[in-house]
Amino acid sequence: MTGSVEGRNAEPGRLATLLADAAAEAIRATDGRAAGIYLSSGAPGVLRLAVLMGLPGRLYRPWWRLHAHRRFPVADAYRLGVQVVLPNVTEAMRRYPQFAAGLPFPMGTICVPVPGKEGPYGVLTVLRSAASDATEVLAERDRLAELAEDLGVAVRRLEEDGEPLVWDDEPLCVRPPGTRLAPVRIGRFTWDPATDVVTADDAARALLRLPAEGLPGPAAILTGAVAPGEADRFLELLCQASRGGPPPAPVHLHTSDGTPRLVELWNPDVTDRRPAAGAPYPVGGIVLDAASMADAAADQLPQGVFCLDRLGLIGYANPRAAELLGEPRARFLGRPLWEGVPWLGEAACEDHLRAALLSPDPVHFHVRRSGRAEEPHDRNGGDWLAVSVHPGPDILTCTVAPANRGTEAPAAPAPTPASADASDAEVAASSPVHRPIVLAIALTEAATARQVSAVVMQELLPAFGGRRLAIYLLQERHLYLAWETGFPPGFLAPFEGVSLSARLPGVETLTTGQPLFFDSMQALSAAYPGIPLDATEGARAFLPLIASGRPVGSCILGFDRPRSFSTEERTVLTALAGLIAHAMEKAQRYETEAALARGLQRALLPRQLPDHPRVETAGRYLPGTQGMDVGGDWYDVVEAGDGIALVIGDVQGHGVQAAATMGQLRSAVRAFALDDRPPDEVMSSTNHLLIDLEPSQFATCCYVRLDPVTGLARVARAGHPPPLLRYADGRTHVLDLPGGVVLGVDPLARYPVTELPMDPGAVLALYTDGLVERPGCDIDEGITALRVALARAGATAGRPGGRPLAAVVERLTVTARHAVDRHDDIALLLAARRTGPSY
Repeated sequence: MTGSVEGRNAEPGRLATLLADAAAEAIRATDGRAAGIYLSSGAPGVLRLAVLMGLPGRLYRPWWRLHAHRRFPVADAYRLGVQVVLPNVTEAMRRYPQFAAGLPFPMGTICVPVPGKEGPYGVLTVLRSAASDATEVLAERDRLAELAEDLGVAVRRLEEDGEPLVWDDEPLCVRPPGTRLAPVRIGRFTWDPATDVVTADDAARALLRLPAEGLPGPAAILTGAVAPGEADRFLELLCQASRGGPPPAPVHLHTSDGTPRLVELWNPDVTDRRPAAGAPYPVGGIVLDAASMADAAADQLPQGVFCLDRLGLIGYANPRAAELLGEPRARFLGRPLWEGVPWLGEAACEDHLRAALLSPDPVHFHVRRSGRAEEPHDRNGGDWLAVSVHPGPDILTCTVAPANRGTEAPAAPAPTPASADASDAEVAASSPVHRPIVLAIALTEAATARQVSAVVMQELLPAFGGRRLAIYLLQERHLYLAWETGFPPGFLAPFEGVSLSARLPGVETLTTGQPLFFDSMQALSAAYPGIPLDATEGARAFLPLIASGRPVGSCILGFDRPRSFSTEERTVLTALAGLIAHAMEKAQRYETEAALARGLQRALLPRQLPDHPRVETAGRYLPGTQGMDVGGDWYDVVEAGDGIALVIGDVQGHGVQAAATMGQLRSAVRAFALDDRPPDEVMSSTNHLLIDLEPSQFATCCYVRLDPVTGLARVARAGHPPPLLRYADGRTHVLDLPGGVVLGVDPLARYPVTELPMDPGAVLALYTDGLVERPGCDIDEGITALRVALARAGATAGRPGGRPLAAVVERLTVTARHAVDRHDDIALLLAARRTGPSY
């Protein structure tokens, strides 16, 4: 394999070796910083990262698994079979805001599908240095396309040989070709062949995985510490060194668990390279990669210095670094950073490390040493460290020094006056890297245009010091105000419904697709003579809202004072406008679909229930408070022959599809009930209908055919929660009746019918699971609570002058009606046999 392997997949198979070689060639061809190859997994529609080169797998974990239909560069390349080129973060933010928000670093991305016989096998992707536009990376794109074509041919041969081409494991993490291990130069061991005694310091024991106590002879300990296939060679070299002929260069070895190591051997009798002055050992060793005068000099620095390779392994640390990190060097050398120094594995530190691995600029940040509580009198914040990471082609060199809390890290830009007094968290949250992330996360929770606008006002305006915001949305070639704040009352009214032919900055930014920045109101007036101004002082930014190449609207930011917009601010604002546009487009689709679904649901649910002289009924439907606010729950009461049919059901999912399926089932059940078919036949017929209409949908249902004269109820269930029955004497029971599987699953399913009597004054309750299910609670607890509530609320139901069932329904749903986090919709249907002399 071209690159060196790290991790538990140390002995890859044919497929992994092929992929690793292709990733290595991709990095060479594009001068990339990292490369990866995604393959199909065993789960339908899911891609998994098979090989990752140049990045620690831990730092890329959020992207190990991707759905093929997700709005993501790799997913689009796979699903559409096209090349995706993102030359820089600005273009990435325009086209793939979620991807760019997660990796907001100055880099470019190229994704190329690996062609197969019936579609792509996977995707080859490279992360490289940023370019000004796509034309600069055309040669690299074409070379990657050739590599992907060759890889597809090679993978096809494996497929013909019967090799599985799915990947369900963790990614194989590989070092880029030509890279070297970070230097390790402090682990020493010695062997005296005359006495057959081995000694080793703590660092050597940790690096070579030697036992802590009781070292036996070399054949059992030193040769046992290396890979089995290298033991004989290692012993031969030890003997050679004892005779005065040590190898001239460090020896490449692997420990028993496959970890690569370099070991230097010497004989102090014939050389002056002793591990300590006067140490009389016939042969000695030092576990290292590149011991040099520079390393020795770094040991003397008062500043902490440590080095990482591109897979995050700690290869070198001077004594001051070990002191500041609070860990013995023997404990963390040769281990990943997040294992050797666990408190440096927090999310914020990982984000900084990703930045250093993917961009050429140094990264500076502060971190507080965990496990060392700050004393109240420690005003200097002595537990805070200033960390700087300097990226190189093979190694990341890190410096660490004590720092006062709230100060900037060394060489970092000075804080602006607005943020000088802010806490570390506030400064980090307002940095250019984190603004897109914060806004993207907030926008994922916004479902409507007003919610999107509110997020922009709360997150975007404060980050840039803005005071005024207006968002216009495009409808039939006219712009209409969706949100405004900070403008004088009535100022924006004349611009309502303005045509796209008008010469206004809010219009032209959308028609041209270019943002407009005005450092002062005078500059705005000069560019658009005669335009009404809402203030005499200030600055304005007009941003186009364009999603997937389609115009959505425009966004206006207002500032109270004149100001200049730096190149960085213009880039970030333009990128954030893409985020807002995608969120607005999603919100418009959501609101359209929600209106359609609500209208459809209102049309399908019964407007009023039949008024029967012997049976009183009442029902209630409550939509969920999240998502589309509509679902597939329904209830119905149908006059069936000389009896009454009581129906309740729940179609899986929410939205238009669920509401439409619910309508079809309700119509079918109603038709079967009007024909007065037996309950089991109604269920079987509805089951067959659902399988024919919507093979991917399923539903639960409970059907009751009640004879009002005798009170005999015949019940059939299809995976639905059990009914509740409150008897006239006050006893309340859960009717755990036998039933069949849910509708839409098994065409041969049978639905047994159970008969039960309903005396006058009895109340039957049918409900959906949304009424009794709570996150973290067992559904039986919810059913029990509903049974108790029914016992109390239904005391006089069905009796002359007693509480009407409609009031009982209101009491049973009062808690659900006031819940703000109701994830599921709810349906409840009550039926009571009336009491009285004529019945």
